[in-house]
Amino acid sequence: MGESIEVDVPGWKRLRLTTLVLDVNGTIALDGELLPEVQDRLQALRSRLDVHLLSADTYGQLSQISVQLGVAGRRLDPGNESEQKASFVEQLGPSGVVAVGNGMNDVGMLKAADLSIAVIGHEGLAIPALLASDIVAGSIGEALDLLLQPRRLVASLRR
Repeated sequence: MGESIEVDVPGWKRLRLTTLVLDVNGTIALDGELLPEVQDRLQALRSRLDVHLLSADTYGQLSQISVQLGVAGRRLDPGNESEQKASFVEQLGPSGVVAVGNGMNDVGMLKAADLSIAVIGHEGLAIPALLASDIVAGSIGEALDLLLQPRRLVASLRR
């Protein structure tokens, strides 16, 4: 891992992000296929953040996507996926974690993370995931761009 992403959001908090936790299906992949806007952006972020993929692996492509991106992927056990994702973030130490997701099974990690980004993707965005998030992005590319250009977070999150 590289240094981190640091940004002071006036009236809210100072973020020192060290770890990125990503949901796979519906967030960085569609129907088991990595979305085209992900790979280059993640490559740029990997110099600053540890990156982890979490998935129920609905399409059986987690291993392939992990290899393609060169990052660790963790397949969840069936059932209680939201709690498993929250536990993963808690084990990392949620301070410094940014979580990105779109579904009901992402709510736990979105609530646990220091910064949570909900993505409106091709599969939509579950309302509980929206309500558990600090900010919403219109696509995974836009979500990752918030981390690549962190002053954009200040514009939306300042109080």
